[in-house]
Amino acid sequence: MALDWQHYDCGAVYDELMSSPGHPRKAARALVRYLKSLSEQEIAERRASASVAIKSMGITFTIYSQAGNIDREWPYDIIPRIIPEKEWRRTEAGLKQRLLALNHFINDVYNDQKILKDGVVPGDLILDSRNFRSQCLGMRPVYGVWAHICGTDLVRDADGRFYVLEDNLRVPSGVSYMLENRKVTKLVLPELFDDQDILHIGDYTTQLFDTLASISPRPVDYPEVVVLTPGIYNSAYFEHSFLAREMGAELVEGSDLVVDDDDCVYMRTIDGLARVDVIYRRIDDLFIDPQVFNPDSMLGVPGLMRAWRKGRVGLANAPGAGVADDKVVYTYVPKMIRYYLDEEPILPNVESYLCMDDSQRKHVLANLDKMVVKPANESGGYGMLVGPMSSRREREEFARRIRADPRNYMAQPLISLSTAPTLCDGGVEPRHLDLRPFVLHGQQQYVTAGGLTRVALVKGSYVVNSSQGGGSKDTWIVGERK
Repeated sequence: MALDWQHYDCGAVYDELMSSPGHPRKAARALVRYLKSLSEQEIAERRASASVAIKSMGITFTIYSQAGNIDREWPYDIIPRIIPEKEWRRTEAGLKQRLLALNHFINDVYNDQKILKDGVVPGDLILDSRNFRSQCLGMRPVYGVWAHICGTDLVRDADGRFYVLEDNLRVPSGVSYMLENRKVTKLVLPELFDDQDILHIGDYTTQLFDTLASISPRPVDYPEVVVLTPGIYNSAYFEHSFLAREMGAELVEGSDLVVDDDDCVYMRTIDGLARVDVIYRRIDDLFIDPQVFNPDSMLGVPGLMRAWRKGRVGLANAPGAGVADDKVVYTYVPKMIRYYLDEEPILPNVESYLCMDDSQRKHVLANLDKMVVKPANESGGYGMLVGPMSSRREREEFARRIRADPRNYMAQPLISLSTAPTLCDGGVEPRHLDLRPFVLHGQQQYVTAGGLTRVALVKGSYVVNSSQGGGSKDTWIVGERK
């Protein structure tokens, strides 16, 4: 028996593929028509083929647990998410606009601090932030760009409009899974790529290398770019090795690098020391240089900050970029866009409340059962309260935390995340999802055609993070063939 689309329940939210039971959206008609043509056995065979491909390609992610680090097969659903190209172009423009303003902001914060002096953003909010790095004051990176790689989380509400949920500017991850999802989809649904205009994403690593090369301090055709990883036990190590391999760059750990007396960075090789021009670092600020930050760090490179400040090496993302990667600072991004670019934001923020504001805090505390409360600097879905799904005891505990440290918390109404058809044991069912496109900013800007779609595999759940049981889908930006 084929998949039952006539009884597919779209519910009261926006569904990415179906406008109503049995009626796919225009951009999804060819996909749904093809899936209808497959028998239950053929669907099962393609699902099994995807699992075999993921295992053979070694696509894994790591979960930290009390029992140690557990590598798991990447959770993937074979039914892709589809976004029309015309809609995507506006979203793409909004992502570029947002990262441009954020880089203006970070550069301003570490130099003139004009936005703080003008009172557009509260000075104490920034200068007291745990991600503000006084060691970066006065630094002006190439092109004024601090965040070269950004993963912006988008959600679609019941109105069908994309909203920005948060910006990830420190060490954003997930792009390797976006690329691997496409490879797997081409293996299990190859026919669909012949008669649909699906935008290409395979040039991402070339674009990433070009972005990194553009900040090289040396005018050479092929600068030496390396990917700095904490090591094999890091949850994103699969991605670190994947990106290094795809770019043709060296994957290094801190012990592989040394800063010499000339304040340049060198890589230890069997032929001796080799000059390094650009470091794509996947290590948090506080661990990159024990001479400047955490003196006990074994992950970083002594003298690296000195080499960067003297312009002898490029660092992406730059130290200190995390000052804008803060869920409280996030609420001011629309003001940053107006302030630096004199433009209206193309992509809206989700409505947000700052707990450091007395009146907003009272509103949050009175409505905890309706709010999602987030700490300013956690990631991966950790440390937050999903009010409508919480217990009374959990809400009381969060109220205590908010009162004790209001600066560290912000709240948002629970967004009715859009859904997409997902293969489940009982057939095809809607599951909530989000989207993380990746934006590059160097000499030029680049946005992936789509991004990493993360899916809450548990029915009714809004938690899409893979570390907490979420899965993923390939994301198609589909054009209209003329």
